[in-house]
Amino acid sequence: MAAVRASPRLRSLPLLFSQPDAAATVRHCFFCASASASPSPAPTRAMASPSSSSAAPSPYTTLVGRVSCEREIKRSKFIAIAAPVPNERAAMAFLDEVKDPKATHNCWAYKLGEQFRYNDDGEPSSTAGKPIYSAVISSGIDMVMVVVIRYFGGIKLGTGGLVRAYGGVASECLKDAPTCLVKPKARVGMEVPFDLLGTVYHQLQHYQAEDIKQDYDTGKDGTVMVMFKVGYEKVEDLGNAVNSACSRKIELFL
Repeated sequence: MAAVRASPRLRSLPLLFSQPDAAATVRHCFFCASASASPSPAPTRAMASPSSSSAAPSPYTTLVGRVSCEREIKRSKFIAIAAPVPNERAAMAFLDEVKDPKATHNCWAYKLGEQFRYNDDGEPSSTAGKPIYSAVISSGIDMVMVVVIRYFGGIKLGTGGLVRAYGGVASECLKDAPTCLVKPKARVGMEVPFDLLGTVYHQLQHYQAEDIKQDYDTGKDGTVMVMFKVGYEKVEDLGNAVNSACSRKIELFL
């Protein structure tokens, strides 16, 4: 069994997601995020539990890209705009991008796994943001931000009418939107002697490792830290294959 350890340098890197597979029944997509580890000489690494490589985040469904729809209800115009977002900062940036300062209200909701927020932007409490969030929940879509812009048309809708209007246009926006299944991947590293780089890279290619990078600041002569992304379910098998091909023990760091 391959040894898997937790590295402070690698643990701080964000999880990245799987690439699209055009041949799959369900389309796959991923958000690209990048982070670089700050140089530090020979960091101390704590042993990880053997189960750490199998504790993979669950796959989830999100939007392929931005979608929108527009409805007119009793002379008020409602425009719903939704997009996939990787984190809260991206959700707020999307809001800043699409909201219209001239509109009567810019109401919104986002869902990021277990994290969520919604805002009524001046509409009566729970008549706008909450119905938008309920539409997100009903859609089964995650990691998404939905903004509904309202231009008041002169006729009040009442609390019930507002709930139906905001929730309805958000649901319509998400109903037929193209979606994709996201499978989180692990960020892994291994310290490799220079003379074994070719052998290791062959195994990384075989196990479809992605975003491969090298860091020569390991504090050890003749050794390079190779960092990459790979499916959680492949981590242990990849480690065993590397050890077998190299005829020596090379530890993987998470």
